[in-house]
Amino acid sequence: MIDASYRDAIFSTPLDRVASFSFDERVVACFPDMVRRSIPGYGQILGMLGLLAERHLRHGAHVYDLGCSLGAVGLALAGRLSPDAFELTGIDLSPAMIAHARETAATESPEHRLSFVEGDIRQQGYRDSGMIVLNFTLQFLPPVDRDAVIAKLFAALEPGGILVLSEKIVAPDEQENAWLVERYHDFKRANGYSEMEISQKRTALENVLVPDTLEGHHGRLESAGFSRVTTWFQYLNFASMVAFKDA
Repeated sequence: MIDASYRDAIFSTPLDRVASFSFDERVVACFPDMVRRSIPGYGQILGMLGLLAERHLRHGAHVYDLGCSLGAVGLALAGRLSPDAFELTGIDLSPAMIAHARETAATESPEHRLSFVEGDIRQQGYRDSGMIVLNFTLQFLPPVDRDAVIAKLFAALEPGGILVLSEKIVAPDEQENAWLVERYHDFKRANGYSEMEISQKRTALENVLVPDTLEGHHGRLESAGFSRVTTWFQYLNFASMVAFKDA
């Protein structure tokens, strides 16, 4: 199991060349600290997922966690729902993430049906599901692939099912976006990141994480067939949406 106290120091020393960001063993080792200090509201989003499942998930239904990383969504649901209330499949492209997700689930929620599969979410065949979660995952796919993925997930959802989409966003107004980015950097400074760490990670994520506008997300979800899309959470340039499929 990962030691949650392991501190993110990946970009704390000067690098001659900053490589593109990847979810390798170094990231896996410090991932809990990284998301806590880098994603505003991450804990609140996870906590809400269990409440959303209690409200909207049919008893015994299947759930997908796409881009599951260390399996935090499954653990969040397991913290609120009984073992027979749902079955979850997590999918992630990183073998290191999947290995640790399996280990953590087996240790912390052995009674719940949590399984984890290494794979590309663009290429999966999806079973009928009552809830699908993409927590900061779509932003790492090439923009040209995003519409097709959302359409595929809409088709996999049961009538009355929900899709939860959490993403870093970009504001359409340049001045507003600059202000949000500056305050986000303030957030990271307040959480102990240095100017060098902020700068080098931003370089590493360039062309790897490509954000959409909030309006763009809503439009994509509506075009896929979702009858209603609600932005339930926003903290600076990070947001989470719930998209509803008609019953």
